[in-house]
Amino acid sequence: MVDKKPTLFGLKKTNRDFSNKDTWGKNQFNSSFPASLCCYLAYKELEANYLSIQDGKFQHTLISIEDVFGISPTNSDLYFAFEAQHTPFQKYIIGTLPRTDLVIQKESTGECLSGIEVKLTALPDNTTCELSESYYGSELVVRPDTIVYLACSIASNLKLQINRYLPCLKIIDWSDANQILPHISKIVEVIESISLALENNQRSFLLQPIWKTKSKSSQLAMNCLDIFVWSDAGFTNFISKIANKNSNANKITRQTRTAIWLFKMLVDIKQNGKFNHEEIIDNLSYNTKNDKAFASAGNVTNRYMSCPRLTKPAILKSEIKDIILGGGQNMLSPERRFDAIIYNSPELFQ
Repeated sequence: MVDKKPTLFGLKKTNRDFSNKDTWGKNQFNSSFPASLCCYLAYKELEANYLSIQDGKFQHTLISIEDVFGISPTNSDLYFAFEAQHTPFQKYIIGTLPRTDLVIQKESTGECLSGIEVKLTALPDNTTCELSESYYGSELVVRPDTIVYLACSIASNLKLQINRYLPCLKIIDWSDANQILPHISKIVEVIESISLALENNQRSFLLQPIWKTKSKSSQLAMNCLDIFVWSDAGFTNFISKIANKNSNANKITRQTRTAIWLFKMLVDIKQNGKFNHEEIIDNLSYNTKNDKAFASAGNVTNRYMSCPRLTKPAILKSEIKDIILGGGQNMLSPERRFDAIIYNSPELFQ
């Protein structure tokens, strides 16, 4: 019997009502669909691509969805809390802990098993769409709140060991770029060393599903969907690699600023047990808007995500109907892009 109620595969217990059209809006769909895709991947007995630290270096391996969630996707006690707080991290925060995209909980107890940032990304982006498919990449845009959660995750995993990795830098005013720049190399090196120290205690941190199109068109590729998961260690290592650690630089880039934010948050945890994320993000702006932490284009992320499943994702476009159920596709309200309409209407120019 066909399920006539709009829903998404695997999301049986959640704080979202999929019979409500608003639940299918862009901002909500972009986190609920990836959670469902994870469940579908597990149903097919497939593991997700795992970007983490293994054997002392950044590596691409595989991870089960059960390990990502901290509970089996078929467990009747599994609860998906979207746009929620991963409350175990509140102890590190002065003020209010931001919400994260997805918190996996036990319904019976409310226990938070994992807090996961979600980034649904298109493949390829505009920097890689003209390249061969093996060089396709997705743009990754990261929020400041993501770095707040990263600092908490690092502190939670390393616990008191964190003191071993954080030197005392003689910086009086952290908001003054001129005082920070001479220490940039050391800050970035520390972030990298912390990423390696996390290896034995790393956890899933950022969920990055990809949806692949035929070059820059809006037509889905035959193999169009897959899941990439960054561990907190892998993502920390990524930040250390994209930051500019040249102490002679004349400005602080967004990527470098992100490393500084992370370092300062960890220093404050070391010294006080907590950090004021709003104060750090607002004051350490270095004349750059802090609406986002940073963005990395596809020609950057490709080298970290490159693998056979980036070129040929595991899930077919014909399987989307097995993930979006009960006519849910009719509840979607996509953005209307004039340039996309023109590009996909060649008859206008005949």
